[in-house]
Amino acid sequence: MAANRIGKTDAGSYELTCHATGRYPDWWTGYRFNRPIKIWAAGETSQKVKEVIQSKLFGPYNAIGTGMLPYDAIGAKTMKVGVPEAIGACYIKNVFGGESRVVLKSYEQGWEAFDSDEIDFIWLDEEPGSKLYTAARMRLMTTKGRMILTFTPLEGRTEVVEGFLDEEQRAAANRYYVNATWDDAPHLDGAEKATLWASILPYQRDARSKGIPTRGQGAIYPIPEDDIKESPFAIPPHWKIGYALDVGWNRTAALWGAEDPDTKPSVIHLFSEHYLAKAEPSEHARAIKARGEWIAGVIDPAARGRSQQDGQQLMKVYRDLGLDLNPANNAVEAGLQLVWELMISGRLKVFASLQSWWKEFNKYSRDEDGNINKIDDHLMDDMRYLCQPSGRARMKAKPKTMERVKAEVTEWS
Repeated sequence: MAANRIGKTDAGSYELTCHATGRYPDWWTGYRFNRPIKIWAAGETSQKVKEVIQSKLFGPYNAIGTGMLPYDAIGAKTMKVGVPEAIGACYIKNVFGGESRVVLKSYEQGWEAFDSDEIDFIWLDEEPGSKLYTAARMRLMTTKGRMILTFTPLEGRTEVVEGFLDEEQRAAANRYYVNATWDDAPHLDGAEKATLWASILPYQRDARSKGIPTRGQGAIYPIPEDDIKESPFAIPPHWKIGYALDVGWNRTAALWGAEDPDTKPSVIHLFSEHYLAKAEPSEHARAIKARGEWIAGVIDPAARGRSQQDGQQLMKVYRDLGLDLNPANNAVEAGLQLVWELMISGRLKVFASLQSWWKEFNKYSRDEDGNINKIDDHLMDDMRYLCQPSGRARMKAKPKTMERVKAEVTEWS
């Protein structure tokens, strides 16, 4: 999952070649097949498959054997109907005896074209739809095969992309991903990168230059990550701190922010998060108090879609567990506008270490009707509660201990 123009397709064609021929380099530590195998290589359209995948693997049609696949390994081939000079399938000699079979396919054939046969290795060049991706994965089950994808994530945090970025999904499905940016590609010089940058739409720049999923035109906060991201640092003891809490059985989230009282205009630094599913209030309360029992917070008065009365009851549960909580201001559109103004003015910064926050931030968007996509937005709601005047009013500095007073006196003297 990487930037444009850095060689993703070269990497994919090289790995396919190793598996098809059985010719692995000595340094290869990845999976090895010790027999001829069945392979699919696919891209978006038949024309693109011919111009990109076929060209990388075989070379130009008038110079077959000058691509990644060695000339002496290329056997009989069949042509694709309706696409001049397009190879449909080819047999590749394998060092273990026999021949591997490579079939070139395209997404425009539909997911049904990927819903048959037992395949050992699949290479998808460019991001597929979730239905096609799932159909292709099913072809590998009997053979315990392998699949690789090489693409720039221009469609944002789609279901396919999320399956690789989300740590739980990645672990459960035995997935792995590598990211690469323009800075990882030595063949791109500064002048070429500057020219490419100027030609890219602003909301696609992170995707095309860094391989970071773009949030697209529907993003609620269409601002580059680097404009609000900062490296973590120790919060000074005299800074004001507060938190916001968004509760629910499927996910409960808390977000902590800090302000320097001596800086005008003040900057909010989001520095810590709690993100846990299907746990009792007592467990959440322990995690929240671990950041400091003296810290006060605000909570969604509606308690994730429940009635105001239920919300008040849940607030009492958390108060009884020792949390200092008040109702948050839940004015949605006004809160979104306030957060946006803080972001673009440089008055809201977010620690790079807040993994769940950044995950939600990159998915936080509106649908085609302008409605907020209410999926995995718990920390986004917390941010809105915390940035409201009522949330910031709850922020306070840590009470001074005798040890801290002595240290200050020593420093002053």
